[in-house]
Formats: sequence, structure tokens, C-alpha cells
Amino acid sequence: MLVFALTRIPGLMPPNFSAVYGLLFCAGVYFSARMAWWLPLGVLFLTDVLLNTFYYRVPVLDLFSAINYLAYAAIILVGRRFSTKSSWVSLLAGGVVGAILFYVITNTVAWLFNPYGNPEYTRNLAGWITALTRGTAGYPQTWEFFRNTLLSGGLFTGLFAGAMKLAAALEPKEQEAEAPAEEAEPAPDAEEAKA
Repeated sequence: MLVFALTRIPGLMPPNFSAVYGLLFCAGVYFSARMAWWLPLGVLFLTDVLLNTFYYRVPVLDLFSAINYLAYAAIILVGRRFSTKSSWVSLLAGGVVGAILFYVITNTVAWLFNPYGNPEYTRNLAGWITALTRGTAGYPQTWEFFRNTLLSGGLFTGLFAGAMKLAAALEPKEQEAEAPAEEAEPAPDAEEAKA
């Protein structure tokens, strides 16, 4: 979690390229029911408070922060639908679905509420598609954010799930290595057991 918090330092990664999508999804898969919610969301909240207070100098929470947390919760919910026994490919796909869900939710809310009065975000299907693909003038196109969201969601989910699968694969070998030592002791004969 500390390494994850450090990845949130501004400028460390490209825009919307974040470990958060993979971490939240894998928290839903691998953490206990209660910990899957409070630990990752708590770290996100703490880092948001620090970043908003000391770096961005904006209010700690606003409507869009609340929407982000709803989207984060949706990613955890997607992860809760998977099992630790799911294949690595299934987990990777789930992490990508979580990243897509985050992107669609947050861009739809930006289009729906349009707090900055962007003229491109008209109240029709064309305005919504603009919000999902091109965005507003003067900023990188939203499809670029989508690309980074997908790439980072897939990359970090793959890394986290791969590490968990590798750890699970190594665990039985350690137990098997201990078992022969126990079996090495000769079993007492039935005759000796009676004596």
C-alpha cells in the first residue's frame, strides 16, 4: 500500500496511468470482505487529502471526488465477483473491465453535470460521445486517457494477479518439502505398538 501511495505522486506516471484500477480490482478478489473496502479506499482517501491540500490546493472533496469513489467502489465490486481460483487471464480481463467501468462512469458524469460549461458537451448522444472520445479543447483527448486507463488497468492487474498466482504456486512446494522429512521416520510395527 505504501508503494501504491507513492505511485500517486503527480508527474510520476502519465495522466490516468495508475495502479489504482488494478489494485482496487485485486483488493476485491484477494482481500477479506471488510478489508477489500477500507484498506484501498482509506489509502486513496488519505493520499487525496494530502494531494488536494498540499499539491493541488483545492477542496479535499467535491462532487467529482465523490463520483470517483463511487467508480472505485464499482471496481471493487467487480473484483468481488471473481475467485482467487480464477485463471490469470480471467483476472486480467476483470481488471480491464474495472478500468473501462471507471472511465465510462467518470466521463459520463463530467458530460452530464458539465461543471465548467464546456460547449462540446451538448445534452445529446453526440455530446456524450464527444465526452468519451475527444473531450474539451485545450486538453488531451479523452481517448488518450482511456488508452492509459486500459493499459495501466491491465498491466497492474496482471502484475498483482500474477504475483498472487506465483505465491500460491510456490506455497504447496514448501509444504511438500516438509512432508518427506516427517515421513522419513519409520512407522512403528504393529507388534511394537502392542508392546
